[in-house]
Amino acid sequence: MSLRFHEIAESRHRILNPLTDEKLDLLGRICRITPGSRQLDLACGKGELLCRWAADHGVRGVGVDISKVFLDGARTRAEHLGVADRVEFVEADAASHPVASDPYDIVSCLGATWIGGGLTGTLELMRRHLRQDGLLLVGDCYWTSPPPAEACESLDIPEDAFTSLAGTGQRFEETGFELLDMVLADQNSWDRYVASQWWTISDWLRDNPSDPDAPAMRDFLSKARRSHLEYGRDYLGWGVFILRTAT
Repeated sequence: MSLRFHEIAESRHRILNPLTDEKLDLLGRICRITPGSRQLDLACGKGELLCRWAADHGVRGVGVDISKVFLDGARTRAEHLGVADRVEFVEADAASHPVASDPYDIVSCLGATWIGGGLTGTLELMRRHLRQDGLLLVGDCYWTSPPPAEACESLDIPEDAFTSLAGTGQRFEETGFELLDMVLADQNSWDRYVASQWWTISDWLRDNPSDPDAPAMRDFLSKARRSHLEYGRDYLGWGVFILRTAT
C-alpha cells in the first residue's frame, strides 16, 4: 500500500490505527503521565496522540512522519486544541530521526513497526531515544488464533511478521523490555478503522475516475474488503503495549 493510498484511505480518520477515542484516552491515563513529560512519536500520522496528550496531560513533544498530508492535519489539530506551542511535527523518515542529547520520557510508535523492519527492529530504534526508566509504547498486530496459511497471503502479511499475543510478549522479553500494561483493540474498533476506509475510498473513486491511481485503488479496495471479512476479523488482533527496559 503506497503512501498516497494511505493518505486517501485515511483522509477522514483522526486516529490512524484501530484505537477508539475512549481507548486512546484510557492509554493516556494508564501511562500516568506527568505535566512537562517529553514525548517522541515516530510515524505519528495526524498527530492525534501527541496533540491530545499535550492538551490532556501537559506533554511536550515531537512527532515524525513522512507524509506532508498527515503532518498538515497534525498541525491543524494542534492549533485547534491550543497546543501548537507544545508540539512540533517533523517531515522525515522516522527510522533515521536523530537521537537527541536529552532522551525522551515517552517514545511511541503505534501501528508502524515497518519503520524498523518489524517489531524487534522497531523496538531497537525506539530504545535509542528513550531515557532510562522511560516508557515505550508500541502498537502492533498479533494473531488471536493460529491463522490458515492462506490468511497471510490474503492479508499481504509475511508469515513470520506476527505471532500470538503470548509470543508477542516473548519478543518483548527477548529484546530486553518488560511488559507493564496494554490496551487492545476489539473487533468493533477494527471494523471502524478498516471498514470505514472502504466508504472513503469508494467516494474518492467516484470523484476521481480518471486518476492514474484509480485502477490500483479499486483493486486495493476489493482486496481489502475480502481479506478483512475472510480472515482479518477472525484472526488478527491489534494492541498498544506499554514497556520499559527490563532490569
